[in-house]
Amino acid sequence: MKNITILGSTGSIGTQALEVIRANPELYSIIALTAQSNAALLIKQALEFKPQLVVIGDEAQYPAVKAALAGKPIKVLSGEAALCEAAALPDADMVLTALMGSVGLQPTIAAIEAKKTIALANKETLVVAGELVTRLAAANGVKIIPVDSEHSAIYQCLVGEELDNIEKIYITASGGPFRGKDRDFLKQVKKEQALKHPNWVMGAKITIDSASLMNKGLEVIEAKWLFNLDISQIDVIVHPQSIIHSMVQFNDGSMKAQMGLPDMKLPIHYAMAFPQRIESKFPRFNFLDYPELTFAKADMETFRNLGLAYSALKSGGNMPCIINAANEVVVNAFLNDQIGFLEMSDVIEQCMSDLTFIPEPSLNNYLETDLHTRIFARELVTKKHLTI
Repeated sequence: MKNITILGSTGSIGTQALEVIRANPELYSIIALTAQSNAALLIKQALEFKPQLVVIGDEAQYPAVKAALAGKPIKVLSGEAALCEAAALPDADMVLTALMGSVGLQPTIAAIEAKKTIALANKETLVVAGELVTRLAAANGVKIIPVDSEHSAIYQCLVGEELDNIEKIYITASGGPFRGKDRDFLKQVKKEQALKHPNWVMGAKITIDSASLMNKGLEVIEAKWLFNLDISQIDVIVHPQSIIHSMVQFNDGSMKAQMGLPDMKLPIHYAMAFPQRIESKFPRFNFLDYPELTFAKADMETFRNLGLAYSALKSGGNMPCIINAANEVVVNAFLNDQIGFLEMSDVIEQCMSDLTFIPEPSLNNYLETDLHTRIFARELVTKKHLTI
């Protein structure tokens, strides 16, 4: 029985993780569940899985959660600090970090310092502070198992291999709903179009990131830290069918690819069961259903966010933190009809240009950079919104 804490249990990854646990009650037990604002679903999950601890991030909803779980042997807390307490519970064997955005950084650090195995679905943690997080993980002997389908694919390809033998990795991208479109088309797109992903069912933020290719940019940065790679060893290739989830090319010229249907329960299942493979009832891939698998170069001129992410990684320091914070602001603004699709890249680029660059940031530097970037990005969004 593996005891698991899920940070972000009401989101897309969290709910799918609970589906996996529900199907394997003899293998997994829930120790803690957290959510930001979906109190109703969090209460329902807590009543079903009976964790030791429940955390609701939105303090205004604490009384409702507390009242609903009164009389149950479940501790209820609220606020951001409580997330770190949940992440470090002594009885947990694994912490699945499925929080959205940079809010996942400090709870992940708390889990690492408590020497918990990390199942990482919060790519922003490594985007914002990859050097710091990986250094802490190494110092504490903590294993970080990626849950993103692309990084899970690479991780699976590298089992039994030496990292020094990697020549290059290829992170695959579906291309999103606007694959092949030009900038004139993208000027006019609305959120309803951007939220219609052709292959994956995801939350709104990550779906917009996929449409803008920022998701791939963040994955490039995450891959650098997960696998200790140089920027020249990481490539993005468009694969519209989303069957090959990523590939590794080795120094002898051979390649490994991990394949499967586009279903996030597969990498979640793999991460939670690692190092074992546990039988599942998930649908199986059939080659005859996909007689053609195609590939194309990513268009970084039309979809500028991917190029900006590579630039941020090349700069290093707090630049990836800047790009991540700015992106979170502009995606929220786009979802609220405050800026256009292409204007998201304009705001991100200006934040990268105008904000203070710190080559060797501390944790406080990262936190301050995140805050200042959000303030500046919101000011830029407001100016653009007033001109629409």
